[in-house]
Order: sequence, then C-alpha cells, then structure tokens
Amino acid sequence: MVKLIVGLGNPGQKYEKNRHNAGFLLLEELARSVGVGFSRQVRFLGDVAEYSASLGKLYFLKPFTFMNRSGQSVSAIAKYYKILPEEILVVHDELDFDVGVARLKKNGGHGGHNGVRDIITSMGQKDFLRLRIGIGRPRSGKAVADYVLSDFSKVDMQSVQEVFDECVMQLPVLCAGNYDAVAQKLHSLENK
Repeated sequence: MVKLIVGLGNPGQKYEKNRHNAGFLLLEELARSVGVGFSRQVRFLGDVAEYSASLGKLYFLKPFTFMNRSGQSVSAIAKYYKILPEEILVVHDELDFDVGVARLKKNGGHGGHNGVRDIITSMGQKDFLRLRIGIGRPRSGKAVADYVLSDFSKVDMQSVQEVFDECVMQLPVLCAGNYDAVAQKLHSLENK
C-alpha cells in the first residue's frame, strides 16, 4: 500500500514546466484530483499535501532541496511518519522512454537519475516504487542537461497530459497496492 508519493523536480518558477520536473507536474495533478493543496513544511524540506483516503493517510511530497538532494526530504518525512520504503512511490522523469510513456517499477537501481540516486543514498534502501515518466532523449548534439532543463513542447505536453490523466485515474488502484494492474494499464497505453 502506498502512503507517500514523492514527485521529483526543481523548485522555482524557472523550472516549473521543465522536462526534469515531470514528477512535480504529475504530483500537482494527483493532489488537485483529490482536492488537496500543498503547504511549505520546513521540517520535511519540501511542500507537502495530506489526503485522508479510505485506506488511511496519503502524503504528497515535492522536495525543495533541488533534484540532486531529494533524499534529504524523502528520508525526513518517511522517518517522521514511520513510512517504510516499500510504501513510497517516487515519480520522476525518464530519458530512456519516449514522451507519453509511463512505467511502474518496483525496486532497482537509480538508472543514472541523480534524484533517485540521492534517495537511495539517504534512505540506505532501494526498495521503493518508481513511476517513470518518459521525456525522450535530446537530438544528437544537444547536451542532456540542457534538454532536461528545457520546457516540454506543446505537442509533447499533450502526450504527457494523457499519461497524467491515466495516472490520476489509477491512483486509488495504486494506493490499494494493486501495482500489477496499474503497471499493465500504463503499459497498454504504449501499444495504442
């Protein structure tokens, strides 16, 4: 059962619509869908929203530590609320997936993602769920750092929004612990 959903990104208006902020963007959609808003929680180094679901409390976290230090925020809130790693879902951008692709993964390494790497380091665990939102790779010759810190194009944002809409619909299924059903549903979107 998921008790904490973490969206990874960088705080501030400058980064708001960046590809690297796919986690923040989806988290805002999820919070909006259940009617909760974020408030700054300095003790957790992030913006937090709390939702009372039928299965218990669900927390949404957007770390304000910047991507490469996300683990500080995640470990702080997990320790405070006694949330186990397997009860955490981390939503982040994924270079290796095309735009419009989202995949759910249990456990694993960081795959080169600095935010995920820092969470693993800070928590001393890698047994959390990941929802990877495809952002595609840059064209040949464009630096990866410049690409991930650039905004989604209008066309790409439409594809990403379709994935977000499906993720919002799957939120209750995911929180209930039906990971395989959600993974299968997201995978079916790729084959349309």
